[in-house]
Amino acid sequence: MPTILDTIIAHKRQEVATRRELVPVKLLETSLYFQSQPLSLRQYLTRPDSSGLIAEFKRKSPSKGWINRYAPVERTTLGYMQAGAAALSILADAEFFGGKNEDLTTARRFNFCPILRKDFVVDEYQVLEAKSIGADAILLIAAVLTPAEIDSLGRLARSLGLEVLLEVHDAAELARSANADAVNLIGVNNRNLHDFSLSLDTSLALAERIPADFVKVSESGISTAQAIGQLREVGYQGFLLGEAFMRQARPERACAALVQEILALPKLVNA
Repeated sequence: MPTILDTIIAHKRQEVATRRELVPVKLLETSLYFQSQPLSLRQYLTRPDSSGLIAEFKRKSPSKGWINRYAPVERTTLGYMQAGAAALSILADAEFFGGKNEDLTTARRFNFCPILRKDFVVDEYQVLEAKSIGADAILLIAAVLTPAEIDSLGRLARSLGLEVLLEVHDAAELARSANADAVNLIGVNNRNLHDFSLSLDTSLALAERIPADFVKVSESGISTAQAIGQLREVGYQGFLLGEAFMRQARPERACAALVQEILALPKLVNA
């Protein structure tokens, strides 16, 4: 039986084909963002004063339905940055996550921290599109791409100045997909793709397997400073949180409260 991920990718390929006809590459290249220098997600996560938080703007998900349908992108993302988030993640998928490219361009106008375009990248067109709407980094998902595709998409992104966060779910994906020429950061998704269960044990188990070339990011299922402290101890420097914030009436306030708890964590001896 096809998984939800299979369904998403099949729809995404059709969507990209349609968008390419409506907005050709030549038009993307006329965007003012296409000539701008992106910010470094890697640097913002690893600064000594960084919270490490990648605060996500996500209206809904395939497994949970609508999470926060009416949150304003401007107030929420600006609030995230002012609260001390190191970076933003903006869902750009409309069909399954209720996002759109305009959410990212709005966030770009009001924020000066790195922005990750969160989408299901399967085509070079999407990399060029990410650059044209003001993204600083893109997500590549190992579960839906071959190593050759990760290499070509990642190299294209880096040639445009974008950084690449490679998402893996297990040791096998990590072993076949980690490519220092194409990828800057490796994110471990704690969500099981088959049953949607969440466990930080996924990140904890893979921490030592991630080569030192990459900044380690833990994704999904994180909601407390205690969990972040545990992940920091095994080498993670980035922590992507979306639902924990977006389920609140004012996501930016939930972010601010967590940042204060993170800043109160004991400093690592070798940090």
